[in-house]
Amino acid sequence: MNEAALLEALPSLAFGAVLLLARLGAAAMILPGLGEGDVPASIRLALALALVPVLLPLLAPDLPSAPDSPGEALRLVSLELAVGLWIGGLARLLAMALSVALQAGASLLGLAAILVPDAQLGGGASALGRLGTLATAVLVLSTGLHALPLRALAESYALMPPGTPWPAGAAAAEIAQAGADMLALALRLAGPFVLAAVIINLAMALIARVAPSVQVFFVAAPGQILAGLALLALIAPSMLAGFHQALQAGWATLPGLR
Repeated sequence: MNEAALLEALPSLAFGAVLLLARLGAAAMILPGLGEGDVPASIRLALALALVPVLLPLLAPDLPSAPDSPGEALRLVSLELAVGLWIGGLARLLAMALSVALQAGASLLGLAAILVPDAQLGGGASALGRLGTLATAVLVLSTGLHALPLRALAESYALMPPGTPWPAGAAAAEIAQAGADMLALALRLAGPFVLAAVIINLAMALIARVAPSVQVFFVAAPGQILAGLALLALIAPSMLAGFHQALQAGWATLPGLR
């Protein structure tokens, strides 16, 4: 390509890079592992910027040329932002299952008295909920699962090329299904905590019935906390293994990977 041809193609290449950055950057802000709230936004955007020159030569022929109308340019960029947030949000929803399960377990077993900041769960979370957030990030990065959402982003350009009308109905259905799958997985992971809480509360009710003068809550609270921590230590390996398997299967159905 000579200098004149390069100068002529430069506006279209620059606009194509902006479209790529819009989709990749929107997803990078919320992707599990790579887009955690604890990671500075500048680093997350740097990841998206690093992917742009990798994908631009491959996708440049299929990218729309720079439009003459600012309104059309804004529409195209907005669509790319929506697609990136959609794919990143689907991946993030399922990844929240472990944090939600441990947050529920902490509430059931008296471990939610002290709250710590957690960007994923929003506002304050229990120590166990925060542990779930950190464990999810470590699991995703250490096992290579983070490659699945990145691959889905790259393959999404074949499924939804830039400029494709936004499938609002299908996108809403996907988000609703992902939310339902996340809650179902969280409930399965939190099952042992629910069972333990039922048994402990039944025992406390029986003690209160037999010895009404005993302050059951103050007597049983330390034992309840110790039982919760012991249960977590006992089931943590199988919980993480089940979560990893479910996460891998769920992310394999992300748009672009089916």
